[in-house]
Amino acid sequence: MYAVFRTGGKQYRASKGDTLKVEKLDAAEGDKVEFAEVLLVGNGASVKIGNPLVAGGKVQATVLTQAKAKKIEVIKFKRRQNYYRNRGHRQHFTLLEITGIASGAEKKAAVKPAVDTVPEAKKASAKKAIAKKATAKKAAAEKTTVKKKATKKTAAKKTAAKSAAKARKE
Repeated sequence: MYAVFRTGGKQYRASKGDTLKVEKLDAAEGDKVEFAEVLLVGNGASVKIGNPLVAGGKVQATVLTQAKAKKIEVIKFKRRQNYYRNRGHRQHFTLLEITGIASGAEKKAAVKPAVDTVPEAKKASAKKAIAKKATAKKAAAEKTTVKKKATKKTAAKKTAAKSAAKARKE
Protein backbone atom coordinates (compact mmCIF):
# COMPACT_ATOMS: atom_id res chain seq x y z
CA MET A 1 0.00 0.00 0.00
CA TYR A 2 1.27 3.47 -0.86
CA ALA A 3 0.01 7.03 -0.60
CA VAL A 4 0.78 10.45 -2.06
CA PHE A 5 0.48 13.21 0.53
CA ARG A 6 1.21 16.92 0.65
CA THR A 7 3.30 18.83 3.18
CA GLY A 8 5.49 21.91 3.00
CA GLY A 9 4.25 22.79 -0.48
CA LYS A 10 5.53 19.52 -1.93
CA GLN A 11 4.06 16.09 -2.63
CA TYR A 12 5.62 12.84 -1.46
CA ARG A 13 4.98 9.18 -2.32
CA ALA A 14 5.25 6.97 0.74
CA SER A 15 4.90 3.32 1.70
CA LYS A 16 5.01 1.78 5.15
CA GLY A 17 8.62 1.62 6.38
CA ASP A 18 9.96 4.33 4.02
CA THR A 19 12.16 7.16 5.27
CA LEU A 20 11.51 10.59 3.77
CA LYS A 21 13.19 14.00 3.94
CA VAL A 22 10.44 16.63 4.17
CA GLU A 23 10.44 20.37 4.81
CA LYS A 24 11.03 21.19 8.48
CA LEU A 25 8.11 20.28 10.74
CA ASP A 26 7.49 21.68 14.19
CA ALA A 27 7.99 18.39 16.05
CA ALA A 28 10.68 16.92 18.29
CA GLU A 29 12.63 13.74 17.59
CA GLY A 30 10.57 10.66 18.40
CA ASP A 31 7.22 12.46 18.03
CA LYS A 32 4.39 10.93 16.04
CA VAL A 33 3.01 13.09 13.21
CA GLU A 34 -0.02 12.60 11.01
CA PHE A 35 -0.67 14.01 7.54
CA ALA A 36 -4.33 14.44 6.60
CA GLU A 37 -3.74 15.98 3.14
CA VAL A 38 -3.67 12.66 1.28
CA LEU A 39 -4.09 13.05 -2.48
CA LEU A 40 -3.97 9.40 -3.57
CA VAL A 41 -3.98 5.95 -1.96
CA GLY A 42 -3.02 2.85 -3.92
CA ASN A 43 -3.17 -0.82 -2.99
CA GLY A 44 -2.08 -3.07 -5.84
CA ALA A 45 -4.38 -2.54 -8.82
CA SER A 46 -6.93 -0.47 -6.87
CA VAL A 47 -6.19 3.24 -6.67
CA LYS A 48 -8.28 5.79 -4.80
CA ILE A 49 -7.79 9.33 -6.12
CA GLY A 50 -9.00 12.27 -4.04
CA ASN A 51 -11.01 15.20 -5.28
CA PRO A 52 -8.76 17.00 -4.21
CA LEU A 53 -8.19 14.95 -1.03
CA VAL A 54 -9.02 11.36 -0.16
CA ALA A 55 -11.78 11.42 2.46
CA GLY A 56 -10.47 9.89 5.68
CA GLY A 57 -7.00 9.26 4.26
CA LYS A 58 -4.10 9.66 6.68
CA VAL A 59 -0.38 8.99 6.72
CA GLN A 60 1.23 8.37 10.11
CA ALA A 61 4.95 8.87 10.63
CA THR A 62 7.59 9.11 13.35
CA VAL A 63 10.17 11.91 13.41
CA LEU A 64 13.68 10.41 13.27
CA THR A 65 15.78 13.60 13.18
CA GLN A 66 15.69 17.35 12.65
CA ALA A 67 18.75 18.38 10.64
CA LYS A 68 20.23 20.65 7.96
CA ALA A 69 20.96 19.61 4.39
CA LYS A 70 24.31 20.01 2.62
CA LYS A 71 25.45 23.56 2.01
CA ILE A 72 24.46 25.11 -1.31
CA GLU A 73 26.98 27.65 -2.61
CA VAL A 74 25.64 30.61 -4.56
CA ILE A 75 28.42 32.53 -6.36
CA LYS A 76 27.87 35.68 -8.41
CA PHE A 77 30.83 36.94 -10.42
CA LYS A 78 31.38 39.49 -13.19
CA ARG A 79 34.81 39.70 -14.72
CA ARG A 80 36.70 42.98 -14.82
CA GLN A 81 34.01 44.68 -12.74
CA ASN A 82 35.40 43.99 -9.25
CA TYR A 83 32.15 42.12 -8.47
CA TYR A 84 32.19 38.87 -6.50
CA ARG A 85 29.52 37.57 -4.10
CA ASN A 86 29.72 34.24 -2.34
CA ARG A 87 26.73 33.06 -0.31
CA GLY A 88 25.83 29.73 1.24
CA HIS A 89 22.60 28.22 2.48
CA ARG A 90 21.72 25.11 4.49
CA GLN A 91 18.04 24.13 4.35
CA HIS A 92 16.42 22.63 7.47
CA PHE A 93 14.61 19.33 7.00
CA THR A 94 12.86 16.62 9.00
CA LEU A 95 13.63 12.94 8.47
CA LEU A 96 10.49 10.81 8.84
CA GLU A 97 9.79 7.10 8.99
CA ILE A 98 6.34 6.16 7.67
CA THR A 99 4.57 3.94 10.20
CA GLY A 100 1.12 3.57 8.67
CA ILE A 101 -1.29 4.54 5.91
CA ALA A 102 -5.07 4.79 6.34
CA SER A 103 -7.11 4.80 3.13
CA GLY A 104 -10.30 6.07 4.71
CA ALA A 105 -12.17 2.92 3.61
CA GLU A 106 -13.06 2.04 7.18
CA LYS A 107 -16.26 3.92 7.91
CA LYS A 108 -17.25 4.58 11.49
CA ALA A 109 -20.86 4.74 12.60
CA ALA A 110 -22.10 8.29 12.86
CA VAL A 111 -22.69 9.35 16.45
CA LYS A 112 -25.70 11.59 16.98
CA PRO A 113 -25.63 13.99 19.90
CA ALA A 114 -28.14 13.15 22.60
CA VAL A 115 -29.22 16.77 23.07
CA ASP A 116 -29.66 19.43 20.40
CA THR A 117 -26.63 21.65 21.01
CA VAL A 118 -27.76 24.60 18.84
CA PRO A 119 -30.33 26.87 20.51
CA GLU A 120 -33.47 27.86 18.62
CA ALA A 121 -32.47 31.54 18.57
CA LYS A 122 -29.28 30.74 16.66
CA LYS A 123 -31.20 28.60 14.19
CA ALA A 124 -33.65 31.44 13.54
CA SER A 125 -30.85 33.98 13.03
CA ALA A 126 -29.11 31.60 10.64
CA LYS A 127 -32.32 31.25 8.61
CA LYS A 128 -32.66 35.05 8.46
CA ALA A 129 -29.07 35.40 7.26
CA ILE A 130 -29.70 32.85 4.52
CA ALA A 131 -32.85 34.70 3.46
CA LYS A 132 -30.93 38.01 3.31
CA LYS A 133 -28.26 36.43 1.10
CA ALA A 134 -30.92 35.05 -1.23
CA THR A 135 -32.61 38.44 -1.60
CA ALA A 136 -29.25 40.12 -2.20
CA LYS A 137 -28.49 37.61 -4.96
CA LYS A 138 -31.88 38.24 -6.57
CA ALA A 139 -31.32 42.00 -6.47
CA ALA A 140 -27.88 41.62 -8.03
CA ALA A 141 -29.33 39.40 -10.76
CA GLU A 142 -32.03 41.99 -11.52
CA LYS A 143 -29.43 44.77 -11.78
CA THR A 144 -27.37 42.79 -14.27
CA THR A 145 -30.43 42.03 -16.40
CA VAL A 146 -31.38 45.73 -16.46
CA LYS A 147 -27.88 46.66 -17.59
CA LYS A 148 -27.95 44.06 -20.34
CA LYS A 149 -31.23 45.37 -21.69
CA ALA A 150 -29.88 48.92 -21.75
CA THR A 151 -26.85 47.89 -23.80
CA LYS A 152 -29.06 46.13 -26.31
CA LYS A 153 -31.15 49.30 -26.79
CA THR A 154 -28.11 51.46 -27.44
CA ALA A 155 -26.80 48.93 -29.96
CA ALA A 156 -30.17 49.01 -31.75
CA LYS A 157 -30.08 52.82 -31.84
CA LYS A 158 -26.58 52.77 -33.33
CA THR A 159 -27.58 50.40 -36.12
CA ALA A 160 -30.65 52.52 -36.87
CA ALA A 161 -28.48 55.64 -37.04
CA LYS A 162 -26.04 53.91 -39.41
CA SER A 163 -28.81 52.77 -41.73
CA ALA A 164 -30.30 56.30 -41.77
CA ALA A 165 -26.89 57.76 -42.65
CA LYS A 166 -26.52 55.30 -45.53
CA ALA A 167 -29.97 56.23 -46.86
CA ARG A 168 -29.02 59.94 -46.87
CA LYS A 169 -25.80 59.28 -48.81
CA GLU A 170 -27.63 57.36 -51.54
